[in-house]
Amino acid sequence: MKTRIVQKQFKRKETKYIVDKKTFALLEKELRQYMVSDEFATSTITNIYFDNEDFDMIQDSLAKKNGREKLRMRVYDAVPSETSQAFLEIKKKENKIGYKYRLTSNPVSVTNYVEKGVIDSTIKDDKVTSELEMLRERYGTIKPKMYIYYDRVSYKGIEDKKIRLTIDKNLLYRDYDVDAMEGKFGKVLLDPNKLIMEIKVPEERPDWLVALLEKYKIEKQSFSKYGNAYKLAYHITGEEVIHHAAV
Repeated sequence: MKTRIVQKQFKRKETKYIVDKKTFALLEKELRQYMVSDEFATSTITNIYFDNEDFDMIQDSLAKKNGREKLRMRVYDAVPSETSQAFLEIKKKENKIGYKYRLTSNPVSVTNYVEKGVIDSTIKDDKVTSELEMLRERYGTIKPKMYIYYDRVSYKGIEDKKIRLTIDKNLLYRDYDVDAMEGKFGKVLLDPNKLIMEIKVPEERPDWLVALLEKYKIEKQSFSKYGNAYKLAYHITGEEVIHHAAV
């Protein structure tokens, strides 16, 4: 697979929408006036989310506590291996602005770094290191806790390439065999007739995009992939999460 040359830090506004496939097919035809497929138009994405034994990190995120952090490893190879390019990413939110910090390594090194604190020659990012240390201080021992897979289609703006839109489909999750190299399998995370559309912009959404969303009656809807996988895996209700976080 082609190696990705990627940004290490992001600051942007992100909004999610749950869209049925028929509606998106109509929207996509009009989007072509303003957006094109990006360099990596289609992706297979394997995510490993890290947390402590009690899932305190995702519970805090769902309850909007601290920076609503998520710590994950992402691999784009269709069949991840020990030599696959892997990204360790820390996502957080402050004042409705999303931040993401990441380093590039491989699945084995990333897992050893997060779980055991082992640093090899591929672990080179002071910002990720400092953010991870803060998470360890807050949550203690962190290890792989949830696998989430999906297929992604990505678009970028024709005039402003910083405007991005992604479509995620065929979502799977599992809380066992949480290893990127175990293969693609798990339970369905989202109705197969629906898609997750995410819009990512540096500032505000452009007028043409707002108009298209209004035309097709597409409204913003919060959907945390890890949060929903956690709730489904452990039969957790929103009230129980909030109660736990308040203890």
